[in-house]
Amino acid sequence: MQITVIGVAGGTGSGKSTLVKKLQEAFVEKDVITLSHDYYYKQNNDISLEERRKLNYDHPQSFDTDMMIEHVKALKDGVAIERPVYSFVDHNRLKETVRVIPAKVLIVEGILIFENKKLRDLMDIKVFVDTDADIRLARRILRDVRERGRSMESVVGQYIATVKPMHEEFVEPSKKYADVIIPEGGFNSVAVAMLIENIKSVIR
Repeated sequence: MQITVIGVAGGTGSGKSTLVKKLQEAFVEKDVITLSHDYYYKQNNDISLEERRKLNYDHPQSFDTDMMIEHVKALKDGVAIERPVYSFVDHNRLKETVRVIPAKVLIVEGILIFENKKLRDLMDIKVFVDTDADIRLARRILRDVRERGRSMESVVGQYIATVKPMHEEFVEPSKKYADVIIPEGGFNSVAVAMLIENIKSVIR
């Protein structure tokens, strides 16, 4: 089975998840699988929860990208994987894993997936979601407070301390590697429709 790997990158709160959801909806469910870079945050069992909260989660070194690369290679070779599960409440990887079966389309999603050349080279189509910083911050606050049990103060503090500087150092420069740049991500219906048709033509 020929597998098409689509990379979807962009800053936090840019609309990546909405874009990925619309791509998934455009294909038969069994034909599309998604691997998020967020699944591959490193395990930090040797430090306390309080110390884990202070870590810089927006730096490339916070991810086990080597494991993700091996998993993408395995899926491209038609081999199922056991991908990790990460808890944003505990700021740590959990013991359980999730089995992922190869499919025609593999979507790789994350803020820093274009930063790593080995991972980048495994992708057939690279999409960067480009959204204004104020919109991204507002979306991140809503998501982290509602879904991850964070306080607004901690979200804003983290954004100023690590998210914004890391975006400027690593995420924004990686935009140059994209084949397609989509303003507003999944909220840009015209660009999404064109991307879906492009993917379908690649699969055919």
